[in-house]
Amino acid sequence: MMTKDDVTMMILKAKKTAGLTWEGIAEKIDMSPVFTHSACVGMNAFPPAKAEELVKLLALPQEAAQVLAESPNKVFAQTVPTDPCIYRFYEIVGVYGPTLKALIHEKFGDGIMSAIDFEMSVTREPNPKGDRVKVEMSGKYLQYKAW
Repeated sequence: MMTKDDVTMMILKAKKTAGLTWEGIAEKIDMSPVFTHSACVGMNAFPPAKAEELVKLLALPQEAAQVLAESPNKVFAQTVPTDPCIYRFYEIVGVYGPTLKALIHEKFGDGIMSAIDFEMSVTREPNPKGDRVKVEMSGKYLQYKAW
């Protein structure tokens, strides 16, 4: 029986062999690069039709489409990430998390930003001091219910 980890390894190998980028793969299956990568590494489930397109694009076994469409188990292996790029996001949330929460509460009220009804993009911005990474996140506002 094939697992999400098995399919992830097949995708990474096929991507490398074909010389594709995440943006290129996402464009070919008409999805965002952020969601495409997340689903390819097992953190989200592809809609069945998109899983089929990906499997066809990368010439993966048919069983992989079923695995890609399964609901994931989102388990984080460690509390503090050690990869420098991922750690910076952890650091940003640690430093600015309370600020983001306060500003969201001031602008919207007592609630949260959804990570389910959510969009994110990563772009490169030229800058004379060195190019900048621009990460934009947009999530539906969900107000806490009083009962």
